[in-house]
Amino acid sequence: MEEFFQQLTNGLAVGGIYALIALGYTMVYGVLKLINFAHGDLFTIGAYLGFTLFTAFGLSGWVSGPGGVLLVLVMVVGLVALIGFLLERVAYRPLRSSSRLSAVVSALGASIFFQNAVMLIYGAKFQVYPNDIRPSYVLSIMGIDVPLVRIMMIAASLGLMLALYWFTQRTRIGAAIRATAIDQGAAKLMGIDVNRVISLVFMIGPALGGVAGVMVGLYYGQVDFTMGWVYGLKAFTAAILGGIGNIPGAMVGGLLLGVIEALGAAYISIAWKDAIAFLVLILILIIRPTGLLGERVADKI
Repeated sequence: MEEFFQQLTNGLAVGGIYALIALGYTMVYGVLKLINFAHGDLFTIGAYLGFTLFTAFGLSGWVSGPGGVLLVLVMVVGLVALIGFLLERVAYRPLRSSSRLSAVVSALGASIFFQNAVMLIYGAKFQVYPNDIRPSYVLSIMGIDVPLVRIMMIAASLGLMLALYWFTQRTRIGAAIRATAIDQGAAKLMGIDVNRVISLVFMIGPALGGVAGVMVGLYYGQVDFTMGWVYGLKAFTAAILGGIGNIPGAMVGGLLLGVIEALGAAYISIAWKDAIAFLVLILILIIRPTGLLGERVADKI
């Protein structure tokens, strides 16, 4: 029972990371019907920006305790959101009236550019997060020891997901995002600035991905420039698993994928954890092609 609880919490922590990244995929797809293949690399950039800020501030004594970590997270959110905004303006907006293939090629080109830029700036080797900013405390829950960083990751990811859901469902800007996703032409007639909404979506998604990148660095202690491909693929799988274009579906899909991976690695084989996750995805798509919660992409009439 203890091992099951340990793997469950580990799966929820990793699944929270998948879910945060998957939200970026599903929001962009919901609004533009486009898969942002550079999204995983924005997650990588967030992880490396966190490494840079933690290292710089740690040496100067600015980072100490939860307040310092929160400060770095806020800065990473702002920087990655800005990069996402520039990405949409440079790589996607000029091609919005072109064929879908042009946008896909542009997205792949942006992904290659970001990955190589990170490699040239930081080098090809792993970068290690400072040990003194990584929580090392262990909590005892029902007699089972759980690392504090794992609990913090689960709480942070759930909090961000619920905040995003509230934002999209209960605010005027959220209503504008949902209206743009349903019909851009009708949204324009209602006075909604569609370009501004799309730019906002490209800021929110990467910002969540940047937070996920810092969380990976704090959890595993190291990052590398190719991590965006692996985590991006898993997050894309989570988005499809829950229902592409469906924000709650991305949340559920990410958490479920993380738990499946953790339990599969523990009780079957760690070498098969990726295969098990994708096998579950294949079965879900065969049984329910629109995902667990259904695809929320409205058709124009």
